Amino acid sequence: MTDPSGAAETGTDTAVAELASDTGLEVQRYLATIREVAAGQSADTALPVLLLAASQMQLAGARLGAMVDVVPQERFEPDPGPDTDLEAVRTGLRQMLGGVDDYVDVEDPVLSGEVVPGSLADDLTAVAADLDYGWSHFTDGRILEALWWWQFSYLSAWGERCAAAVRVLHSLLSHVRLDADEEMVMEAEMAALHAESDPLNS
Repeated sequence: MTDPSGAAETGTDTAVAELASDTGLEVQRYLATIREVAAGQSADTALPVLLLAASQMQLAGARLGAMVDVVPQERFEPDPGPDTDLEAVRTGLRQMLGGVDDYVDVEDPVLSGEVVPGSLADDLTAVAADLDYGWSHFTDGRILEALWWWQFSYLSAWGERCAAAVRVLHSLLSHVRLDADEEMVMEAEMAALHAESDPLNS
């Protein structure tokens, strides 16, 4: 992949170029991670892997939300081409998550408080779609356009979906780790202790 950071657009200062480059790296990691999980490559560690990916993306989004508004050089956004088809990713995530994909959420905790249904697969894929759209600008060298889109869509769409996904994934991981049968946990701990003390394993 070419490195379009900074030099592709005149007027893009170093700080903005660095932020765009850092955000682009996080976007690339997020997109790669959810594709891998959706393809079944991390079946045993799907929850912590998804939680880590979504949390890192949420941090990147928070940086965008905290900075002043990014203003593109052009008044009209160039067309980056057709949207990437992520339906296979959505389907793969649904299959991977199975019975824990659906959850309940609060639509707007500030204005309404209405409880609405949610889906982890839908959330994670919606985040990916918004990020991928900006990624098209980024890889074409339109750094300010990419950063503007990532910032705008973070505040208007994917930031909320990512935050909801992080909360649900954290809750699921907590239940898996903390609700385990105490006797099974004790047996696993004893087995691990014996393995460490066994000189044949050293």
